[in-house]
Amino acid sequence: MSKVSMVLNGKAVSADVEDRTLLVSFIREVRELTGTHVGCDTSQCGACVVHVDGRAVKSCTMLAAQADGAEVLTIEGLARDGALHPIQAAFREHHGLQCGFCTPGMILSALDMINRHGPGNLDEKTIRHELEGNICRCTGYHNIVKAIKAASDQMAGMAQAAE
Repeated sequence: MSKVSMVLNGKAVSADVEDRTLLVSFIREVRELTGTHVGCDTSQCGACVVHVDGRAVKSCTMLAAQADGAEVLTIEGLARDGALHPIQAAFREHHGLQCGFCTPGMILSALDMINRHGPGNLDEKTIRHELEGNICRCTGYHNIVKAIKAASDQMAGMAQAAE
């Protein structure tokens, strides 16, 4: 057993877990945050994507102990004060989801993509390339790509307005 401590969605948390506990299991089973999904058990689908210290990671490929001392963000921590994050709002507005199973991973992958490329600096080709590690079995990606592009552009406008 190991004691794992981290900042999860802005709150300090800790728990004793088996050394082999995956981060996704810590999030879902220990902390009872079920927005992060396990879809494939082989790290191919991206349903388990969370942010660890600001970078997107597949939480099914990382041990909880590896996140000890880290800041971890899940889909539950994205909205602020009851207001959807611009990416969440764009997915709703552009119908970027159907069953919703892949949506948390898609949204957190999109946030990482926007953070790395900069708001307003994404085109459809880049978005499609960056989503290769995320599988959606429902939508065909068209509306997901539109939602990410719209969110990126909106976040660029928000950044300019803040200056």
